[in-house]
Amino acid sequence: MLQIKPILVALKRHKAGTLLIALQIALTLAIVCNALFIIRQRTEHLARPTGLVESNLLTVANRWVGADEGATTALTRTDLATLRQIPGVADATTINSYPLRGGGWSTSVDTRPESRKEQAHTTLYFSDDHALSVLGVKLVSGRNFRADEIGAIDAKSFDTAPAVIISKALSDKLYPAGGALGKPIYLSGLSKPSTVIGVVERLQVPWTGNWANNFAENSVLIPVLLTGNFGTYLVRAQPGQLAAITERVPATLIKTNRMRVIPEERGVRTFARVREDAYKSDRGMAILMGVVCAVLLTITAAGIVGLTSFWVGQRRKQIGVRRALGATKRDILSYFLTENLLIGIGGVLVGATLAIGMNLWLVNHFEMERLSLLYVVAGVVALLLLGQGAVLAPALRASRVSPVEATRSV
Repeated sequence: MLQIKPILVALKRHKAGTLLIALQIALTLAIVCNALFIIRQRTEHLARPTGLVESNLLTVANRWVGADEGATTALTRTDLATLRQIPGVADATTINSYPLRGGGWSTSVDTRPESRKEQAHTTLYFSDDHALSVLGVKLVSGRNFRADEIGAIDAKSFDTAPAVIISKALSDKLYPAGGALGKPIYLSGLSKPSTVIGVVERLQVPWTGNWANNFAENSVLIPVLLTGNFGTYLVRAQPGQLAAITERVPATLIKTNRMRVIPEERGVRTFARVREDAYKSDRGMAILMGVVCAVLLTITAAGIVGLTSFWVGQRRKQIGVRRALGATKRDILSYFLTENLLIGIGGVLVGATLAIGMNLWLVNHFEMERLSLLYVVAGVVALLLLGQGAVLAPALRASRVSPVEATRSV
């Protein structure tokens, strides 16, 4: 049976190389564990459902020029009537924001009036009775808004609405026992209640940052059109007509009223483009972290191969002596594999500590989640296997050293 003690003695004679490889393994483990954890978080963001039927959905940013704010509601209603008549358009609505847009209105929401302690946080979507149809969200209980319930008001003057539709996540948060349908909610700590008349299955907030994770699906639909010079139209295309209406809609709006600006950049976007833009940084970060992991693992493997090859070259006469004394090829192979395993174990022990410490620093400074120990365990196993795989080629070369090497002078 191969003895560990002679291997440890040999490693003490090569302290610099041993410490270098162990440190490289430790740093690789620490970085790779946290990088893979970041990749998992980013990919979860990318896959987060909005609750919308995202196909065949077009967004159009609109800005009125020279129009009185009080007159914009009538202009908006004219636009909507025109949009709904365009061939290939199934329906259209106006809304202050929408999932993944990146900006919107958020506020506190409670089940008690003038509450000093926030019970939940939510986003507010101001729209009309066509919103559910255009968004494609699923109404799981209650009803939609009626046309006669749709009001119009300046954003600065809004305080509450008699009837609202909320997401199921918010309903479960506010009324976990039996749901919020038919019950009052209070927005922004006000004393006037809003009655929940409908609950939709899912409706994501406009933001994708970590700060919104705690209320990512808490949404309230308000039956109010906000007056003002800015607005967004959402247009639902009939199947197969999205490309056609992407060209028709802005041209028709300009023709209807030229006193407007539709931004060239991000002014007209399909929802597929909205999703791509919203998660561009997440996708880029995931790719970057993946490249970093691949490079670090490659460098670590190359370092192990290089150092072991160097040691084999230095020890050819010693290996020859052992072979001459009866050591088999398997004994030589096991020696180098065991030697590398001991270095790897030392490296991963230090690396596991560094990985946890690095994650705690990221948690404190960048609002990241705590690293699961499963990532550390998986990283330890992966690094040890990588090390054994990397050392295999030079170890096999060492095992093929002939006993005649013992007779050669150095």
